[in-house]
Amino acid sequence: MDQKKGFFGRVSHLFKFRQRVRTSGGHHSRGPLTHVIIMDGTLSSLAPGDETNAGLTYKLCTEAAQKTGLGANMLVRYEAGIQWRGWRDTMDVIEGRGIDRQIQRVYGALASRYRPGDRIFLFGYSRGAYAVRSLSGFIDMIGLLRPEEATERNIRTAYRHYQMAPHAASSHAFSAGHCHPRVEIEFLGVWDTVAALGIHFPLLWRYSTVFHEFHDQMPATCVKRAYHVLAHDESRAAYEPVMFETNPDAPIFAGKRQVLQQMWFPGTHGDVGGQLSGSNPERRLSNATLVWMLDKAEAAGLTLPQDWRGRYLADPHGPSVGMNRGWGKFFVLREARVVGADASEVRHPALKR
Repeated sequence: MDQKKGFFGRVSHLFKFRQRVRTSGGHHSRGPLTHVIIMDGTLSSLAPGDETNAGLTYKLCTEAAQKTGLGANMLVRYEAGIQWRGWRDTMDVIEGRGIDRQIQRVYGALASRYRPGDRIFLFGYSRGAYAVRSLSGFIDMIGLLRPEEATERNIRTAYRHYQMAPHAASSHAFSAGHCHPRVEIEFLGVWDTVAALGIHFPLLWRYSTVFHEFHDQMPATCVKRAYHVLAHDESRAAYEPVMFETNPDAPIFAGKRQVLQQMWFPGTHGDVGGQLSGSNPERRLSNATLVWMLDKAEAAGLTLPQDWRGRYLADPHGPSVGMNRGWGKFFVLREARVVGADASEVRHPALKR
């Protein structure tokens, strides 16, 4: 078999990893496509009533992609976070192992389908937010492989360049020979980014290893618009947020400067990301952060069902699930989050009462 064929079969074998991956949407005639990539948090679920905001975004985009005239030219990909199915998965879940494989898998799927003129929207929650931010940096520093170059070997090599020496001459030579000249990301939207760890068990999280780190905290220069929802009332040290930093030399796109906004909402990590584990069926606070983010995405050109806003009762003053349910009460290391350290940060009006 030709090395550049059978991509998904080989990548599935190479990056075999037990988590839910879903792709929806399609195109009958190949005009410009909108690629939507959504990466969810640890122990996330698409079960009705248990979806995070990332999961709800996936379902809305999938619905739009399947309706004629709305999103026929939209491809939607969802990656669940690490799942715990038994004791053999314990260390993977605690340490968040697999983020590199996730990023390479999503990168490969995007590279195999992307054509110049397509648009890219990225969403993520919690550890998935960390992953999509890393993905944007990967694309920015190394580039996106052309479809005919998106082989297992090239994906591995590209990622190695990104991790080890993205600015080296060898990395630039690889990019020039295998990647599109320049790929822009239309939108990057994340809910409460936390470090590349898995589930944050009390005490054990302090001994888990961070396998992946950003090269810097600024949005990738290929990103046109970056939005970050943050939990103002979260104080568990294990959930320390990974902030964006404003780029003093932010790129210009068609005469418009790169947008970066980080909005502080009331609530905890689970509140702003919608990971409520069935404890708050009203979801009014979580819906407020969902609607805020999707309003930004729709303004950037993302196609959503026409009636989507009416489905979510949103109230930023709604009840919080708090930090002391279940395992939460055992997180004894706590510290208030630092608010206002970067010019991009904004306090939601609900915090100004």
